[in-house]
Amino acid sequence: MRFFIATLCGLVLAMGVHIAVILASPRLAENDAFSRLQDTLEFEHPTLIDNVGGANTWLPEPDPAIAVAACAFDLSEGPTRISTKTGPLFQSLSFHTKEDGIFFAVTDRAAVRGELDIVIMTPEQLDAARAIQDDGETVSQDVRIVAPQTEGFVIVRVASPYPSLNTAAENTATAVSCTIDED
Repeated sequence: MRFFIATLCGLVLAMGVHIAVILASPRLAENDAFSRLQDTLEFEHPTLIDNVGGANTWLPEPDPAIAVAACAFDLSEGPTRISTKTGPLFQSLSFHTKEDGIFFAVTDRAAVRGELDIVIMTPEQLDAARAIQDDGETVSQDVRIVAPQTEGFVIVRVASPYPSLNTAAENTATAVSCTIDED
């Protein structure tokens, strides 16, 4: 009976340690997605991280029919505006924090008149924007989302239904604008 209890305690302890390691690994990773994308903070357009059907990628198993690009954001300098024009190819954007994963996602079906305009803000920046808007300025037409952390990244995915449209998918993915909002 003592052997059974000792074995059971050992298994429960091992399971607890295993779960703790799995949950802590994203926070302890040194070469995470945000670190790889930190250079894009200086650029206006996202970096292509997957060549459609090519070997130049850091994704584990890239889909040859999807062009993937990404840009990082840092809200300590101000809100970040993500703008894109939609077209015939399916496009999706997912917004990730540096450590906690995805917090918002949208597809091109949310576009108004062929344009998708999203502003990522901290809660304080959203309050300031609402105060300015209450002072009589025009109503904002962009989508405002509140990020749970000040650092993160945006993943842009564009589907290419035919291999002949791979270049168009890559161009669409890298045409997204990721800039600090000056408004």
